[in-house]
Amino acid sequence: MTSALDERAIFVIDQSRCIGCEACVQACGECGTHRGTSLVQLDFVDRGATVQTAPQVCMHCTDATCAEVCPAEAIKIREDGIVQSSLKPRCIGCSNCVLACPFGVPKYVAEFDQMMKCDMCYDRSSVGLAPMCASVCPSDALWYGTQAEFEATRSGFLENRYRFGAQAITTAVFTVSATPLGGPIEVIAEASAAPWQDDPFALNDPIEGTSTL
Repeated sequence: MTSALDERAIFVIDQSRCIGCEACVQACGECGTHRGTSLVQLDFVDRGATVQTAPQVCMHCTDATCAEVCPAEAIKIREDGIVQSSLKPRCIGCSNCVLACPFGVPKYVAEFDQMMKCDMCYDRSSVGLAPMCASVCPSDALWYGTQAEFEATRSGFLENRYRFGAQAITTAVFTVSATPLGGPIEVIAEASAAPWQDDPFALNDPIEGTSTL
């Protein structure tokens, strides 16, 4: 039996495929709903040790924290689960959403005095076209299609559940894992681990092959 998820298009991020070309960053700025502002973040995983990069777009959370903390109700959620960028007539530029987002996606643009973020290229996705970033990604690190198409052409397992400490989050955007995780992705270490502030540069962690004396 074919499920509704099999039939509707989904957005997928496969960080392992990213080659750092920044095609997504440039294409995002050309989206008609972004006013020439690119809203894709391209992060370096560990610049001192690897050239690996990781693209980040809005994850479109089921219970969107950005919308919940907006005092002006400027952030609306579409019926298909896509969390839109703020409405200009309503946004008061308070940056509550910027601070509240667990993924660090929304950004305040002083030029417009408005919060802006990925809205899945509403002008394109609403008519069945892939968002700009996914349409130009040469390595398919950013991908748009149905779950059935993914399973037929791609490897890996789709994940859309995360846990930030005690906060559980489900998203409309999926990430790819090499193996089935069997549970939410733990974004923050367990409470039993030493807080990173106690040793931010891991100077007290033992180095393999060396003595701790």
